[in-house]
Amino acid sequence: MGFVAVVLALLLEQIKPLPRESSLHGLLRDYVGWCGRSFDAGKPHHAWVAWCVAVGPPTLAVFGTYLFIQRHNVLLALAFDVIVLYITLGFRQFSHYFTDIRQALERGDEDEARRLLAEWRHLDTSELPRTEVLRHVVEHALLAAHRHVFGVFFWFVALSAVGLGPAGAVLYRLAEFGSRYWGYRQRTMDAPVNVALLELSQRLFSLIDHVPARLTAFGFAVVGDFEEAVAGWRRDAGLWQHPNEGIILAAAAGAVGVQLGGAAPPGVTPDRRKTFTSGGAPDLAAAAGSTEGAPAQLGHLASVVGLVWRSVVLWLLLVALLTAANVLG
Repeated sequence: MGFVAVVLALLLEQIKPLPRESSLHGLLRDYVGWCGRSFDAGKPHHAWVAWCVAVGPPTLAVFGTYLFIQRHNVLLALAFDVIVLYITLGFRQFSHYFTDIRQALERGDEDEARRLLAEWRHLDTSELPRTEVLRHVVEHALLAAHRHVFGVFFWFVALSAVGLGPAGAVLYRLAEFGSRYWGYRQRTMDAPVNVALLELSQRLFSLIDHVPARLTAFGFAVVGDFEEAVAGWRRDAGLWQHPNEGIILAAAAGAVGVQLGGAAPPGVTPDRRKTFTSGGAPDLAAAAGSTEGAPAQLGHLASVVGLVWRSVVLWLLLVALLTAANVLG
């Protein structure tokens, strides 16, 4: 039933995508912000309380609702799965920015592309050259695809397989949003945030995202240039501060042959750049902290879209085979 729910949710999202700033997103932002204000008094143990309240009750509520519905009607339980996945999973939650930036670059409007990138990622892009704009779009699109599609997909399938319904999708989405929200408040809004809460939310999300990130990278390798993706994974993942991000981006860079990373700010995460420190004399890409491959060009955007969609098909086929084996067995 999980496979059917994912397919229906993706189809529904393509037909009727959620708006860019939906009321549900506003409710989520208000709820996570309220948890921080109400339960975080600045002590390390308060960080645990705030995080657990932000993530726990909604996840348990979704699980309880699913359990109640399933006991009465299996088809209604499937519909509930689809609704939850429609809210938590999908390309359209970020792809409008990607599409708009791509169209702006195609017509040569680099100023508009920079403005859209700044609006999307809250970065200072005023002095970025075209190649760097493309690089940032590729990097952020890959990470957004992972967090809005593959990460949610993994946790939904994993927990629904043990009878928890769509609780995994909610768990992943709330953990991801919390780590991003509290970091954004501190970095961009200059709002006071308990450092313990920020670090805890990022650490817990990193743990939750550990397996999905590696499966995403493996999927990119399978549907792209496998040898280069694996080589990039092993060689270049350390260019990024956060290991999960580094693994995904390094594997994707090798899979499509594009140069990611580099010394030009702003990056995916603050202070994320490192340089190679071992081996012989570094080449130019290594010295700049970049992966190997060609500098980002407009054609790489289409390559990234193809890579992501092929990965989606790969994992859907795998889940379909496992579902069929379970039914037949």
